[in-house]
Amino acid sequence: MLVDVFNMEGQKVNSVELPGAIFEAPIYLDLMHQAYVRQMANARLGTHNTKTRSEVAGGGRKPWKQKGTGRARQGSIRAPHWKGGGGVHTPHPHGYELSMPRKMRRSALRSALSVKAAEQAIVVVDELKVAEPKTRLMAKSLNGLVGQDSVLILIPEKEGYADVIRSTDNLPDAKILLAGYLNIRDLLQYDRVVLPLAALDVLAANLG
Repeated sequence: MLVDVFNMEGQKVNSVELPGAIFEAPIYLDLMHQAYVRQMANARLGTHNTKTRSEVAGGGRKPWKQKGTGRARQGSIRAPHWKGGGGVHTPHPHGYELSMPRKMRRSALRSALSVKAAEQAIVVVDELKVAEPKTRLMAKSLNGLVGQDSVLILIPEKEGYADVIRSTDNLPDAKILLAGYLNIRDLLQYDRVVLPLAALDVLAANLG
């Protein structure tokens, strides 16, 4: 797939052939869904907790004697049917982690990238840079590249991109991400993907 290459001013400077194995791969919606559900599930902490009757404070003695009071027999005021008593079948810490083979995860990423490419939502730039770390400069550049769309910006590494990262941090509809950490959630969450040529090499190495 041949796409235009732009500079940070939004001007076309060249063309590049996107790897067909990554950007023209078969689209498997079921794999994309499975990868998304897995990522969202693995992000859950599972730290919710409630106390059982053995953990609630108090209730160490029998509230009244077994017989002769005319009331129902009780063993503890911290039994589940008492106000302030322990819970039954209530949440306790556990993991939500789901597994998915690496080949399937990579296939899901290729499918998502292919969808973006088919929608012409992949914007390739020759070099990702700003004159100085200013949010307004990055906002101006992104407006020229993608308009008002939300954008995921992939960088090959952190070194050399400190100004770009600082300039993007305060933009609500933009996110900087290392190309090696590309994931299905961010791909589906943002409208466009800005991809410098150096990051394209990282994707080709990881997914090609």
